[in-house]
Amino acid sequence: MNPFHSRTPTLSGPATDALPVTPDDGADLTHVAIALYVETGGTLVIDTVAGETRTLTAPDFTILPVGTRRVRATGTTASGIHALVLA
Repeated sequence: MNPFHSRTPTLSGPATDALPVTPDDGADLTHVAIALYVETGGTLVIDTVAGETRTLTAPDFTILPVGTRRVRATGTTASGIHALVLA
């Protein structure tokens, strides 16, 4: 049984998928992330859905609840990054 079958995805609900992220200075994520999950902490340079570039520091195993359209390679040292999406 799939409890998500008849549920309409919303920003306040859970993500429907977690997509691995390869930081890239020139390409947006395939789906806008409602949050990022970081396995190995460090610095992340992201472009938000508001159009701003932000530099964040995250510890290991962190969820960052910020709408993200790009994770930049330059300046990003965190790894094991996943985009939590409504796919």
